[in-house]
Amino acid sequence: MASIYDSGLDRNPANHQPLTPLTYLERAAATYPNHVAIIHGDQRVTYRDFWRRSRQLASALAGQGIGKGDTVTVMLSNTPPMLEAHFGVPMTKAVLHSLNTRLDAAVLAFQLDHAESRIVIVDREFSGVMKEALALAKVKPLVIDYDDPDYAADAPYPKGERIGTLDYEDFVASGDPDFSWSMPDDEWDSIALNYTSGTTGNPKGVVYHHRGAALMAYANTIHAGMGKHAVYLWTLPMFHCNGWCFPWTVAVQAGTHVCLRWVRPGAIYDAIADHGVTHLCGAPIVMSALINAKDEEKREFPQVVTFNTAAAPPPEAVLSGMAEAGFAVNHLYGLTETYGPAVVNEWHGEWDALPAAERSAKKARQGVRYAALEGLTVMDPQTMVETPRDGETIGEVMFRGNIVMKGYLKNRPATDEAFAGGWFHSGDLGVMHPDGYIQLKDRSKDIIISGGENISSIEVEDALYKHPAVAFCGVVAKADDKWGETPVAYVELKAGKEATEAELLEHCRKLLARFKMPKTVIFAEIPKTSTGKIQKFRLRELAKEL
Repeated sequence: MASIYDSGLDRNPANHQPLTPLTYLERAAATYPNHVAIIHGDQRVTYRDFWRRSRQLASALAGQGIGKGDTVTVMLSNTPPMLEAHFGVPMTKAVLHSLNTRLDAAVLAFQLDHAESRIVIVDREFSGVMKEALALAKVKPLVIDYDDPDYAADAPYPKGERIGTLDYEDFVASGDPDFSWSMPDDEWDSIALNYTSGTTGNPKGVVYHHRGAALMAYANTIHAGMGKHAVYLWTLPMFHCNGWCFPWTVAVQAGTHVCLRWVRPGAIYDAIADHGVTHLCGAPIVMSALINAKDEEKREFPQVVTFNTAAAPPPEAVLSGMAEAGFAVNHLYGLTETYGPAVVNEWHGEWDALPAAERSAKKARQGVRYAALEGLTVMDPQTMVETPRDGETIGEVMFRGNIVMKGYLKNRPATDEAFAGGWFHSGDLGVMHPDGYIQLKDRSKDIIISGGENISSIEVEDALYKHPAVAFCGVVAKADDKWGETPVAYVELKAGKEATEAELLEHCRKLLARFKMPKTVIFAEIPKTSTGKIQKFRLRELAKEL
């Protein structure tokens, strides 16, 4: 039977518009036109000019025939053009594809072809590898060079040659500042394409929609505690999950983007002190760099800076060091497929009074769902039955909601597998605690099965991180004739610190059950991704040679 609310109350342009983050910049520019939106070196870009340049970029792209469903690829650092691309590209209904600036030419060429890139904007820092990638690729896009006027004199990498046919500034200048940009036809329309790391086989292309990006911007504002005119420092690469959607987020509160091309502790401290930075994001490696910075690199600042981190929970010593340095660490968790972090360790004030061990146990948990995520649980992936909320029964962490990807580009089998049973299967193994907080135990491929017992590599790593000399570590499985697999630990020590294998094993013996003990400790530089995550697949390859 039809409800009285089903008749005569229809959607129309007055009461229904597709969600999109593009309107956030439009509003900020209309409300705070003279407020500084972007700081980059000596450049200061107001919201009026940010909005104008984004429309000019959109106009210039449209002049090259770019429209709905086309892919515009960028190979850019954390600079103003990257921010402009996040608005200018989708204003034409096209899709923004951000390349990881640390990838090799072969992988870059694969992505260019798979994404069917029509236009590529290239920072001259990366012109060498991009020239090689474009030569390998089948597609022949229009290439536009970006020549950063604030490229530092002490740059660790020299500028490369121009490889394009157009200059970025000339290209933007050719556009109409009054360009009549278009809202998406539907909020389900694609806004961005991001590729997974592809540790096995080719990477998968994760597709975001306008609705998810818009909701994620609101959620970031809430869970990062971003107030009016927040000042956000770009230490997280913008190519990584579209910078966890913060290029769109900052406009919600008319904040200021502080661009940072290279992550160096001195430059971070300078930015925080000189520009009043209130928020930044990054991996634990960035925290380590800040804590262990040279005295002459450190600066004092009066504000407390929120540091959002989304990797393994930082060790207690790191959290203490960050607090002493003026940072409040906000622990998040997510994946490329969830627009970046979608889980937050919501902290309860009364937990501050807990004994150190209990407080650390609370901090080690990933947490609860973002406000914009509708479902977060732990299930048996075969039966799709939720695991008991006992903090012990391991299952797969699963997501459901509007900040889950549309799917994998041109890969229906992988998409169907990821969404089996109506939930997104993360591939992460974890437990659900009685209070509804989840805690990761491992990636499904990283769990170590020894003598029939499951060993969480994260648990062993946590024990190692409690040793004061350990800077980074990774624990992986080594084949064993008797036990099937045994843990092997790769350890990178802090500068100036010393430790022996026997010392670390004795340390672990006090913290771990006997069967979880690493059988071998190898001291080496730990391989990491461009975002600071430890590359377990490379460690597994090394372990095969033992």
